[in-house]
Amino acid sequence: MENFTNETIDTSQLPRFEEVPMTPLHRSYWKVVLITWAIVFVIGFTAFGLAVAFIEEFKDNAVRVAVPAIVGVAVILLMSYVSFRKKAFAFRNHDVLYRHGIIATTTIVIPYNRVQHVALHEGFISRIFKLATIQIFTAGGSSSDIEIPGIEKEQAENIKQLLMGKIQKEL
Repeated sequence: MENFTNETIDTSQLPRFEEVPMTPLHRSYWKVVLITWAIVFVIGFTAFGLAVAFIEEFKDNAVRVAVPAIVGVAVILLMSYVSFRKKAFAFRNHDVLYRHGIIATTTIVIPYNRVQHVALHEGFISRIFKLATIQIFTAGGSSSDIEIPGIEKEQAENIKQLLMGKIQKEL
């Protein structure tokens, strides 16, 4: 029978993921975010304008609704910008790191041996800027999957190949 040991680990000696240099999203991704929000706002304000033009009850309240709506747009754009600036990723020898969050910052660390599938997506607007999204599916289920947007398409394809190679080595 083997001797079982369960030694204590000195956690102060563990490598700190907080010190890993992270790669921010491509700066053109901010344009993708802005264009996407612009489409949503144009549709919303067009619907609002039509409601004011054709529905009598809206005419009297148009200013009371428009001012908060404009403030809401400003808040959404500010929060989107902060979110864009805080997102970053890194690939190390044994894992991938992804940082995101607006008020609270979350860093997800996924070891390559947990990765089951990798997908590369290009949205219509992202394709214009030659950007893609890497989606990493893990053995932990959808709560531990990550999606890294705003990566140059060529770099995203290289990342996908790297991850697929890591998956193959694990099998």
